[in-house]
Amino acid sequence: MRKLSILFAALFIGAFAGVAEEIVWMSTQFVPIAEAEFIRNEVLAPFTEATGIKVKFVGAEYAEFTSRVQAEYEAGKGQIAVLCGLHGDLSPLAEALADVSGVKTGGTIPEGLTKLAVIGGRQVYVPFVQATYLMVVNKKALAYLPYGVNPWALTYEGLLKWAENIYKATGEKKLGIPAGPKSLLHRFIHGYLYPSFTGYQVLAFDSGAAVKMWNFMKELWEYVNPAAPTWDSMDTPLLSEEVWIAWDHTARVKQAIIERPDDFIAIPSPAGPFGRGFITVLGGLAIPKVSPNPDAAAKLIEYLTSPEVQVKILQGVGFFPVVAEAAGALPKGALQILARGVSAQAASPDAIVSFIPGGISDEYKKIYKDTFFKFVVKGEPVDVKFLRAQATRLRELYLEANAPYPAPDGG
Repeated sequence: MRKLSILFAALFIGAFAGVAEEIVWMSTQFVPIAEAEFIRNEVLAPFTEATGIKVKFVGAEYAEFTSRVQAEYEAGKGQIAVLCGLHGDLSPLAEALADVSGVKTGGTIPEGLTKLAVIGGRQVYVPFVQATYLMVVNKKALAYLPYGVNPWALTYEGLLKWAENIYKATGEKKLGIPAGPKSLLHRFIHGYLYPSFTGYQVLAFDSGAAVKMWNFMKELWEYVNPAAPTWDSMDTPLLSEEVWIAWDHTARVKQAIIERPDDFIAIPSPAGPFGRGFITVLGGLAIPKVSPNPDAAAKLIEYLTSPEVQVKILQGVGFFPVVAEAAGALPKGALQILARGVSAQAASPDAIVSFIPGGISDEYKKIYKDTFFKFVVKGEPVDVKFLRAQATRLRELYLEANAPYPAPDGG
């Protein structure tokens, strides 16, 4: 039997080597062959050895996943014991999912993430894995931190003073925000700036708070490296030290940390007047109401949310842990540095968690980017009339698609 933590040795005491039962785990994640084999061999095999419960992992595309769950629910009898999907996969199926608020987890999941799983007054899934965007800092920049500014609880005002300090001391603009044609600038605007400064992604697009935000960004942009509009990702500018402080997706800064892990830290994105807005791509575990074995499903969920297994999943398929204890269980190196930043961001007491918009035209990306380039990059005055026109078109996109506003939407 493979080595398990004391927690799971105690949990599964009395388990036997022979397989007593089998459950089906259907998932929209880990579908590629290599990922599925990793899950079966490296993640599920030890669970079976410890519990005697065999797990049949079934990867499925979204359409198949949805139709199968709905069909079993309507039939009043199911074969699927446990589900895995992104928030957007699971939330439309809430009626068919059991309340899992009483299911024990193997680690501490931040309250901010758990709240996202509550739909219609019930917790319909347990947060499982995440991906996100955050800040990466060259340790050289720490020497220029303003007095009283904590990089682990950074605000946008603190970031401005920090970047200004560096510029005054070195004559260089060392702040990096990717603004190239293939960059994720739109994610920074709709999932980070807007929630932090207005409390919403969409509803307050043309508000007075938004006007203040755009004027603040014009001021901050004075300390952003002028090459930013040519950068699609921040790993290369970080390695070349053209920037010392950068925001981007974890996948687009990872290479810098892999190559020079002793030179960088990863920290939460800044907070604004309304809180610390950030995007999470959140995956969850759910139990169908018609699950044939909810008790075995609950045991599997506890196992999958243990720090050791969360770390194993990060190393094998690249999804970051949701449990706080996982960061301390990682071996030293790039993944530990990134995981600490991801965990600290998710656990922020002032967190405003945002979801990526779904179900609407990609035109929304252009609306955010065009507004940014007009006011910030080109430096034109913040035009309330233009802002209102952009807001009107943005809301029309959601109406045309009959899609709900993404969190945080005030709903």
